[in-house]
Amino acid sequence: MGTGITIVIWAAVGIAIGYFTKSTLSKMKSDRAEEEAEKIIKKAQVKLDDAAKKEKEIVISAKEEASKIRERSEKEDQQRRTELSNVEKRLGQKDDNLDRRAEELDKRQEVIIKQDAEIKEVKDEIIKIRLQQEDKLAAVAKMTKEEAKDLLLKRTEKEAKEDILKVIKDVEETTKEEAEGKARDIIGMAIQRYAAETTVESTTNVISLPTDEMKGRVIGKEGRNIQAFERATGVDLIVDDTPGVVIISGFDPVRRAIAKKALEQLVSDGRIQPARIEELVEKAKKDINTDIKKAGEEAVLELSLGGLPVDLIKIIGRLKYRTSYGQNILRHSIESAHIAGMLASQIGANLRLAKLAALLHDVGKALDHEFEGTHIDLSKDIAVKYGMPPEVIQAIEVSHEGSGGPKSAIDFISMAADAISASRPGARRESVEQYIKRLGDLENIATNFPGVERAYAIHAGREVRVMVIPEEIDDLGIIKLSKEVARKIEKDMTYPGTVKVNVIREIRAEGIAK
Repeated sequence: MGTGITIVIWAAVGIAIGYFTKSTLSKMKSDRAEEEAEKIIKKAQVKLDDAAKKEKEIVISAKEEASKIRERSEKEDQQRRTELSNVEKRLGQKDDNLDRRAEELDKRQEVIIKQDAEIKEVKDEIIKIRLQQEDKLAAVAKMTKEEAKDLLLKRTEKEAKEDILKVIKDVEETTKEEAEGKARDIIGMAIQRYAAETTVESTTNVISLPTDEMKGRVIGKEGRNIQAFERATGVDLIVDDTPGVVIISGFDPVRRAIAKKALEQLVSDGRIQPARIEELVEKAKKDINTDIKKAGEEAVLELSLGGLPVDLIKIIGRLKYRTSYGQNILRHSIESAHIAGMLASQIGANLRLAKLAALLHDVGKALDHEFEGTHIDLSKDIAVKYGMPPEVIQAIEVSHEGSGGPKSAIDFISMAADAISASRPGARRESVEQYIKRLGDLENIATNFPGVERAYAIHAGREVRVMVIPEEIDDLGIIKLSKEVARKIEKDMTYPGTVKVNVIREIRAEGIAK
C-alpha cells in the first residue's frame, strides 16, 4: 500500500516536473519568437527610415537640378535675345548703307550720262575736223584718200617685211643656237655613257666543210640528202665548185639559222642520211626556239624591263635573227633603249616608258615575212595586243615620223635614240645603188618646188643646197621654202640622222665702164 502510494506520488511529481519543463520551454520559445519579431520590426523600421531619407534626398537633388536647368535656360534665352538684337542692329546699318550707295550710284549714273553726251559731241567735232583736213591734204597732194592709203600700205608692208625678216632670222638663230647646244649636251652625254661595237654581226649563210668527201656525203646519192635537208628546213643548199664550202640560201633568217645549226651538227656527227637529217633539224628547231626565248629574256633583263608577257619576250628574241642594212635588229633595239633611257633621265621623262618605246619600235620586223602590213603597223599591233601603255603605242606609231609626227617627250626620245643608234659610224652598211638613189631623191624633191633653179645633195646626203631664182622668190620666201622642202623630205624619205636644207638666193649686178 505504501509502495503504491509512493509510486503515485512519484508519478505526480514526474507529471508536475514534465508540465513545468514543457511550460518553461514553451515560454522560452515564445520569448525568443518575440525577440526575433522585435529585431525584424526594428530592421524593417531602419530600412523604411533609410528609404524615406534617400527619397527626401532625391527629391531635394531633383529640385536643385531643375532649378539649375531653369537658370541655364533663362541665361541662354537672354544671350539669344541679345544676339538677335545685335543682328537686327547690323542689318539695319547695312540697309542704311545700301540705301546710301544706291543714291550715290544714281548720282554717278547721271554724271556718266552727261559725260557720254559731251564725249559724243567732241567726237563728232573731231571727225568733222579730220574730214576737213583729209580734203585739204588730198587737194595739196593731188591724190585721193584711197590712193594715199594704198601708197601708205605698200610702204608699210615693205618696212614690215624687212622687220619681220630680221626678227625671224634673229629668233631662228638664237633658238637654233640654244636648242642645238642643249641637244648636243644631252645627246653627247647619252652617247658618251653608252659604248657599243662598231662592227655588227650578221647571220652567215656559209658553212665550211672539213673535206670534199664531206661535201659528197652532204649531197648524198643522187642528191637525196640535199633534197631531204631542203624539205625539212625550207632553205636552198648551194653546192658549187668552191672547195670546202656549202652556201645556205633563204629569205627567212630563222630558217637559215635552223639550217646552219642542223648542218653543222650533221657535219660534226658524220652520219648524214634522211632520217638523221630530220632528227637533227627538229633538234635544231628546238634549240633555236630556246635561243630565241633566251635572247628575249636577256634583252629584257639587260634593260631592267621586268613584267613583260612571255609571248612578247619571245617575239623580241626573234629580232636576233633580223638585220637591217647589216645591223642586227635586236642589238639595235637594245642599244636604242639604253640611249632612250639615258636621254629620259637627262630631261626628267619616264624612264621605263622611254625604254619600252625604243625597244619595241622595230618589233614588227620579227613578223614582217609572215603578216601583211608595214613593220610599223605590225609593231603597233603587237604593242596593243600585249597591253602596252598608250604612250608607248603612240611612240611606236610615230617612230619613223609618221601619223602626224611626234607629240610627246617619249615620241621625241624614241625617235632620237633610233636615229643615234642607226646613224653612228659602223652601225649600218648601205649599198651603192641605194645610196645614189637616196641622193637623187633628195635633189628631185627640192627641184620640184616652183622658183627653184637647181639643187645639190652634198655631205653624203646630210645637206641639200637649193639655188632659187631671185626674181621669183624674195628673202622672206626662202625661209618658207626651206621649211617646206624639209617637211617634204621628212614625209617622203627614210634616212638616218638629219638632213640640212640650205636655200640660197643670190642677186648679181653688172656694170660696164666705157
